Amino acid sequence: MGIVLILLMILPGRQGWQRAVRMAVPQARRLRKPMQPVCRSRCGDAAAPLRDHGACPIPPARTAPAAATWLGLAFVLVWCTGYIAGKQVVAHAAPFTALLWRFGLTALCFALAAGPARLRALPRAQLTRSAVAGVLMLALQFGGVYAAFALGTGSGVAALVIGAMPLLVAWASPWWGGARLRAAQWLGMALGFAGVATVAADRIDGATPWGGWLALLVGLFGIAAGTLYQKRHAAQLDLRVGLAVQNAAATLLLLPLAAWEGFRFQASGGFVAAMAWLVLVNSIGGFALLFLLLRRGAATQVASLFFLMPPVTAVFGHVLLGEHLTALKLCGFALAALGVWLAGRAR
Repeated sequence: MGIVLILLMILPGRQGWQRAVRMAVPQARRLRKPMQPVCRSRCGDAAAPLRDHGACPIPPARTAPAAATWLGLAFVLVWCTGYIAGKQVVAHAAPFTALLWRFGLTALCFALAAGPARLRALPRAQLTRSAVAGVLMLALQFGGVYAAFALGTGSGVAALVIGAMPLLVAWASPWWGGARLRAAQWLGMALGFAGVATVAADRIDGATPWGGWLALLVGLFGIAAGTLYQKRHAAQLDLRVGLAVQNAAATLLLLPLAAWEGFRFQASGGFVAAMAWLVLVNSIGGFALLFLLLRRGAATQVASLFFLMPPVTAVFGHVLLGEHLTALKLCGFALAALGVWLAGRAR
């Protein structure tokens, strides 16, 4: 074949070159074999063809569930401390005034971290979406819960109502672009809520006023709708910019309510210490973790972590405040953990 090509190429004019090219191109196509990808990670044989990515001992995709698990664990531990610190703050300040301090200082911290250039570069549409998420997840959720406490609602009733949030998110998720849950995941949701009810059972009484129930329903709607809205419309925004806008929006909404309370608070050491913890650990750390979890995973799986909040808070209350930890609460903890595991299983 090579001799024929050489003879054609030495023919006079362009005719020989054209014939040589027409014969050489199909021949090259027949001789060329596709190269197989090679595994270049820490597999034992770097030259082995990578027929199946799953054959590699350390595929990149398998690190995501482990990272999500650690993020979820850190989120639960950080978030639960907010209930302990929140009790201390409300003892020294009116509820909406306490929230005004908390969200205002958090907004300032995130704004300083983001810088004026990033804040000015935020498009108006994304600014509006972040503000809506802040009103739902911050102002309505915590405003409703703190108002219920101010009206005399017990912590057990509040834990039970807010503990229904994952069920509401799972039910509404298909209308917000999420996937429907499987039967095993619905079973996990039911077990998780049963765990919450078991933990809160000994703190529920019949003296809750109707205003307290209404305030808790507002808080439940806020956290459920905010979780779905954040996942769909604001999860990919820069974390510092998004949380600065969300906390600023919640601060502006609560400002008239705090003024109605007369901005009442006691500048004591207990108030300052608890507020510093709420801002630096619970708001900055907790909401940053929630932001990342919603960016990485489904809203229903993230929401199922809230089933663990009452049991873990009960453990913290036992360790930090000396509250009694019964066997019934430990059973509720186990039910909630099993429910979260089932609800968070891969589809």
